[in-house]
Amino acid sequence: MSGRCCSLPGDPQPPTAVGRVLDRLETLFSIGGGPANRPGLSPAEQRAHDLAAGWMAEAGLEVAVDAAGNLVGRARGRSPELPEVWTGSHLDTVPNGGRFDGALGVVGGLEAVTAAHLRPRARTIAVVAFRDEEGWRFGQGYFGSRALCGRLRPGELDVCDASGTSIRRALASLGLPPPGLRLVGSGTQPLPGAFIELHIEQGTSLADRGLALGVVGEVVAMAGLTIRFSGERAHAGGTAMAQRRDALVAAARFVLGAHSLARSDAGWRATTGELTVHSPAGNVIADNVTVGVDARARSDESLGRLVSGLREVADASAGQGGCTWEASLAWQEPAARMSPPVSRALAAAAGQPAAGSIGATSWAGHDAAILAAAGIPAGMLFVRAGRAGVSHSPYETADAKDISVAIKTLGRALTELADGGWAEIGV
Repeated sequence: MSGRCCSLPGDPQPPTAVGRVLDRLETLFSIGGGPANRPGLSPAEQRAHDLAAGWMAEAGLEVAVDAAGNLVGRARGRSPELPEVWTGSHLDTVPNGGRFDGALGVVGGLEAVTAAHLRPRARTIAVVAFRDEEGWRFGQGYFGSRALCGRLRPGELDVCDASGTSIRRALASLGLPPPGLRLVGSGTQPLPGAFIELHIEQGTSLADRGLALGVVGEVVAMAGLTIRFSGERAHAGGTAMAQRRDALVAAARFVLGAHSLARSDAGWRATTGELTVHSPAGNVIADNVTVGVDARARSDESLGRLVSGLREVADASAGQGGCTWEASLAWQEPAARMSPPVSRALAAAAGQPAAGSIGATSWAGHDAAILAAAGIPAGMLFVRAGRAGVSHSPYETADAKDISVAIKTLGRALTELADGGWAEIGV
């Protein structure tokens, strides 16, 4: 961790704001043993939400929890009936995660809302901590933001994790939904009028350009593909090499082929992050192997071509070894465009004449994309990542000076949207 950074003269945030952010990120990091291990809808995630709720209350915000367990801290404006301006992110993590992914947007967002709360404004501003953004436990992320926007699928509450615990049961164990609120169907809570998500970049684009901050213009399209290769289970010693139908060899060919395919187009990315050998044994030829592939592309059309290409690679990989295959689309999220007016407000808050001068593309998924798809004017502010952009890792880091600039920029943008510049958004 880098050292503390003081505020600039005239800056409305307290001099200890960045120090408070870093200390709170360290506290959250320790939950689950540090590295961070806070699965969505788990006791560890709940502990993080409880801490954040306390911090919101200390800041003088009105604290509430919605039907999906999303945590919201509000600073009421002069006209609370008007659509609200929100910022925030998530507090769950991937296994062995880092300090900044998601948590920076909540803790830094709280500082920005607290600072903006000192200025007169018409609209209520709020910081939100969404539930289960990462999605690795139950198979699809953005649970809290999708619930807010009424996008939960029929039967989704009965989806189970690897231990057989359903989403419904996980919610109940945390006391959710709160008494008197129903989750089924969701979308029952008022939507914000605008939303900004502060997030570590999770890449090197800003560092390569020498920029501390970036204004996200788009979030790429992405999908999860599950492919199952089937061969013939047989003895490792008794079966000649030429007579084998080895499903694991077919899967290995596919992994290499998917990597090669994605490298053929600068607008594609494909990652094989899960490979499961069913009933494995060292002296047995595998008959069933499941591969999970994460596919990403700059547009929905391009993603479609990538997924088709991956299916062709699977067919060739299976056929070469006499195996069969089948594929299913586990999840898919379309490309999302951030709101140009919100992006311009962020650029202006950063002292830039146009968003394009510090523009960025997000190759990672975010709650902001879910809200944008629901028609909410949304924007994202990236903070430069250290360590060559490493993220989803305990070694994830960001510089305190960059965080300080980001908090000030976010606070200015929230204030502008809460009291001026709203007509341009058209709400």
